[in-house]
Order: sequence, then structure tokens, then C-alpha cells
Amino acid sequence: MLKRPSYTVNEATRKMERYCTYQDRCHQEVLRKLREMRMIPEAIDKIMGHLIAHGFLNEERFARSFVRGKFRIKKWGRVRITRELKNRDISPYIIRMAFEELDDREYSDTLRDLARKRLSQLEGIDPRLQKKKLYDYLLYRGWESSRIYDQLDELFPSY
Repeated sequence: MLKRPSYTVNEATRKMERYCTYQDRCHQEVLRKLREMRMIPEAIDKIMGHLIAHGFLNEERFARSFVRGKFRIKKWGRVRITRELKNRDISPYIIRMAFEELDDREYSDTLRDLARKRLSQLEGIDPRLQKKKLYDYLLYRGWESSRIYDQLDELFPSY
């Protein structure tokens, strides 16, 4: 039988400081990690308070970083990013603030570039099927339906 290590509050606090320093974390991730470490609720509250008070844990900073990263690296749209942040129990107010990180022009340019790149991969099939596959692809990536339709109208002017 594998025995899990036990931690003192100070050891767990240092471990969580390193965990939060390596990458911005949301409260939910830290709570899950502390529960995996089998910390008692009183210790969890103390550690969480310490992390917040000393700037290791900040939901707004996490959300802003998450929005920038998922948009620039994974090319996700607002819908998918919002859904992922809500799954992490980030408040709607903080989500709105985090989206200030996105420039509207860059957002539109990214959608256009992503659509054109995907369309080039769909060459040789029926244009109606291309249009549907492109719509499904962009919707899955979290782009807003209205923006997708505008992009499709630009790429398929005759349909």
C-alpha cells in the first residue's frame, strides 16, 4: 500500500507558494491541490488566506493571463474562454475585466486568419460542406456565431 506524505501547515504553505509562483492559478486549482494533500478545512482556510494576502493567488490576474494565453496561443474565441473561466468559478465581473486584455482589431484579424487557414485545409470538397465544416470548426473554438456568419459571408459571397 502506497503511503501519502503528510504536511504541516508551513510545509503545505511553502509548497502552495511554489505552485502559485510557477504559473497563475485560480482558487479552485489551489483548493483541489490542498485537498489532494489531505489538508483539513481549517488549514486550507489559513493557507488560502496567506496566499491571497501575500499576492500568490489573485483571480483577476489569473483570468487576465488565461484570456491572453488561450486567445493568443490556442486561438480560442470569447465564448470558449468564458465557458472555461466559468468552469473555474471565476465571477462574471472578473471575466468582463479580463476581456479588456483583448484588442478588438486583433480579435477580428485572428478570426479572419484562422478561418482562411482552415478553409485552405478544406479545399477540394463541395463549397456548402466547406462552409458547414468551417462554421463547426470556428464554433467549437469558441467564436461567436454572429462573427462566424460575417466571416463566412466574406469568404463565400455567392452562397
